[in-house]
Amino acid sequence: MARSRLLPDNFTLALLGTVALASLLPASGELARWLERATVGVVALLFFMHGAKLSRQAVLAGIGHWRLHLLVVGSTFALFPLLGLALRPVLQPLVTHELYVGVLFLCVLPATVQSAIAFTAVAGGNMAAAVCSASASTLLGIFITPVLVSLVLPQAGGMQQDVLAGIGRIMLQLMLPFACGHLLRPWIGGFMARRAAALKYVDQGSVLLVVYTAFSAAVVGGLWQMLAPSALAGLLLVCAVILGLALSATTWVARRLGFSREDEITIVFCGSKKSLVSGVPMAKVLFDSQAAGAIVLPLMVFHQLQLMVCAVLAQRYARAGRAT
Repeated sequence: MARSRLLPDNFTLALLGTVALASLLPASGELARWLERATVGVVALLFFMHGAKLSRQAVLAGIGHWRLHLLVVGSTFALFPLLGLALRPVLQPLVTHELYVGVLFLCVLPATVQSAIAFTAVAGGNMAAAVCSASASTLLGIFITPVLVSLVLPQAGGMQQDVLAGIGRIMLQLMLPFACGHLLRPWIGGFMARRAAALKYVDQGSVLLVVYTAFSAAVVGGLWQMLAPSALAGLLLVCAVILGLALSATTWVARRLGFSREDEITIVFCGSKKSLVSGVPMAKVLFDSQAAGAIVLPLMVFHQLQLMVCAVLAQRYARAGRAT
């Protein structure tokens, strides 16, 4: 029997298991220092693989839809931060200050790539434009996210305050491996495609290691003593409100501007999602290890919520398309 799309996927279950492991057996001392160094190489490998998987042909095929791309970028890097800031007086009392810092951090992250493209395909959207938009969002996020962090979270605890230094660290640890992977794509692209199923576990394992390292540092620093169960319940509601508003806004604007059904689907799924795979390494680079644990928790909740909601939404779009 196939698993319901409303249930957590295997990666989400692995994330929950990693958080549980870090809570019960957090890394400390020499092990924690070793893991800190290991995560630098693991994150570089992660973005090297993303660069190698990026298809230049698909990007060029979708690059002509500039109005669509502007709308997706505007939703990702303008609408989300504005929602997070505007709703802060209403939503922050539902969680702790530290958790809402994480909410604002997820609001300034780039869009996800794999799931946005997958849901666009299921719903019958513009695939070429989706690949181009999602890939461009990842690249732009390397430059835009550190700047937005400095604007939206100017006094966040544990943040590296120098914006240029933050961009420099992201360029060195994320952009350089990404560029190297993409430049080597003509030679290794075929291997990456043939081994895609196996390499997915390298992809996910990298994120799990970074999550374990960040949560270990946060747990040692007293994360769970500072978080009440009511704050975690409030976090789910906060993420649901922001996701719901983003989905509604992208749908409404796409229809008001007269986009086709296929382009609307691409705008909705690329403009309403946030990347866990990019967000966790960026938090590791931009924030101290102890602060990063609490900061990525909202992103993990939002990640699962967006998968569940978008799975249902993609099926609805697909059924509507078959009926016409």
